[in-house]
Amino acid sequence: MADDDSAAADARADVHGTVEALWTSPEDGAPMESHESIDCVEGGIRGDRYLRGTGHYSPFDVCEVTFVAAEALETIREETGIDLTDGRHRRNVIVRGPDLRDLLATTFRVGEATFRGTRPRPPCAHVERVAGEEGVARALGRKRGGICADVVEPGAVRVGDELELLEADPRTVGRSIADRLREAFGGE
Repeated sequence: MADDDSAAADARADVHGTVEALWTSPEDGAPMESHESIDCVEGGIRGDRYLRGTGHYSPFDVCEVTFVAAEALETIREETGIDLTDGRHRRNVIVRGPDLRDLLATTFRVGEATFRGTRPRPPCAHVERVAGEEGVARALGRKRGGICADVVEPGAVRVGDELELLEADPRTVGRSIADRLREAFGGE
C-alpha cells in the first residue's frame, strides 16, 4: 500500500501550475472582464454567464469553469499573430504549467476551490464571432481550446494561486498499479 501512496504522490507532483489571469462575462457576447479573484460556487463562477444562465449555450452545453493554458495562447500569438490575452479566448482561468488534458477526469485544487476536469473545450464559430477576428477558432483548435471543469468544493481563486493535482484519473492510477505488479512478479 505504501508503494501505491508514493506512486500517487509522484503523479501529483508532476502536475502543477500557476493562475496567470481570471475572466468572466455576465452574458452571451459581452466582453470578458478581467479579475484578480473569482468566487467559485456550486455550478460555476459567481457573476459568470453560465452560472447566470445567460451564456450562448445555456442551458444545454454548460461548462461550469473553463481553463486554458497560457502557453497555448502564447503559441497562437507566435504562430498566427492573433493576441487573445485580452480575454477573447472566452475561457475563465488561464494557467501556466500543466498540459490541461492531464487534468481530465482528475480532481485538482486551485486556490481555495476544488475542481473535477470533465472534458475538452474546443472552440466554436461563436467564439470567433464574439472575438471579432477571423482565425480565432482555428487557432485555438482542439488541442489549445482548454478544458471544462466542475466545481467540487467552492472557494476563491486568485491570480498567482497554485494548481495542485489531488487525485489522478482512475485509468492512470490503475495502469500504474498494474505496471508495478508486472514488474514485481515478472509478468507481461
